[in-house]
Amino acid sequence: MRIPYKSLTFWIFVGLFAGIICGRAFGESIVPLAEPLSDVFLRLLRMAIMPLIVTSITAAVISVGERRDLGLLGARTLGYYVTTSLLAILTGLTLVNVFRPGVGSAIELEQQVSEVPATQQSFGEILIEIIPENPFAAVAAGDVLPVIFFSILFGYFVTRLEEPYRSKLGDLFQAAFEAMMKLTRFVVWSAPLGVFGINAVIVATTGFEAFRTLGFYFVVVLIGLFIHAFVTLPLLLYFVTRINPVKHYKGMPPPLVTAFSTCSSIVTLPLTMEAVTDNSKVPEKISSFVLPIGATVNMDGTALYECVATIFIAQIYGIGLSLGEQLLVVLTALLASIGAASVPMAGLVMMSIILTAVGLPLEGVAIILAVDRILDMFRTAVNVLSDSCGSVIVARLGGEGVLGEVGPGDYALDRPPA
Repeated sequence: MRIPYKSLTFWIFVGLFAGIICGRAFGESIVPLAEPLSDVFLRLLRMAIMPLIVTSITAAVISVGERRDLGLLGARTLGYYVTTSLLAILTGLTLVNVFRPGVGSAIELEQQVSEVPATQQSFGEILIEIIPENPFAAVAAGDVLPVIFFSILFGYFVTRLEEPYRSKLGDLFQAAFEAMMKLTRFVVWSAPLGVFGINAVIVATTGFEAFRTLGFYFVVVLIGLFIHAFVTLPLLLYFVTRINPVKHYKGMPPPLVTAFSTCSSIVTLPLTMEAVTDNSKVPEKISSFVLPIGATVNMDGTALYECVATIFIAQIYGIGLSLGEQLLVVLTALLASIGAASVPMAGLVMMSIILTAVGLPLEGVAIILAVDRILDMFRTAVNVLSDSCGSVIVARLGGEGVLGEVGPGDYALDRPPA
């Protein structure tokens, strides 16, 4: 039996309820104690962002780039993941504009923001400035997109090196990433202090009205995740493969329940592979390539969540974004999200990176953190479901393992004959 007090989720909720109780009981007298706690948490997040970007993205690109013998399969796989992530983002973008959960919010934040810096540049200017004149200066200045661009480019050219240099650099960045994961786990364990501080200040200054806004945001994200899981993905699966989505979904409960309870695509990977090979009859040579990449880079649920959260936080600050500006924020969020599935507590860390990229204060992270863990369970399940659909679609597009026409009672790809 798992001991609750050893769980980060347990302590986050302790911080949440303790902050609410103390803010209500002590009023504004709690603010001088609560604000430094939230400041420590936010400074630790800022400390981890740039090293985490460099190591995670470079290591991910090197890992994917080493599979050079499967270029067409890799292109189909990445094409599917980019397509579904964009569809998820557009779903979230539509919902956050229809329901506008952050407009008229009672949440009062310490920092005042009048504009989102990322939206003050044209698309052409962003494309030019994404190329850093000095990568080290970009890291020091906290310019996220130039650092991402350099990390992707550097990781790609590492894969073009001859041995032993390719392996040595690959091992170096993988080891650096593992070290950053440990450091990041240390940082996220300060989250209960940050949650306590932020929520104590909110309750002390605005009362409980602020949490109605947070609940509205929670429902909007949840609706978006359900639409993507039960409308977008089934339609995509059917129109691309002509496979009955219901019958494919019937084989997915074990990995989905595991993903929901563990909030980890990597931990769920063995069950996902078993489900798509045994139940959906995807050849192992396809599933063993598509699913590990999906567990590393596929972010349908997380991409939708990040889109809604970013615009929700902008709405709280009273910033009205035009459609063009929102699409620019979405593009920035998509670029900033590469490799997020490998990061512990990805929602918290990647939202910090995205808010830094678009120029919104990090204190917005601590607000949505109150419901992040619950949403993480749902969005991880959506990520895994999308991985499974992707393996079927990629196999069908490649004509792998198909023994004949799919009949009325068939829903899956047959394994190739022995």
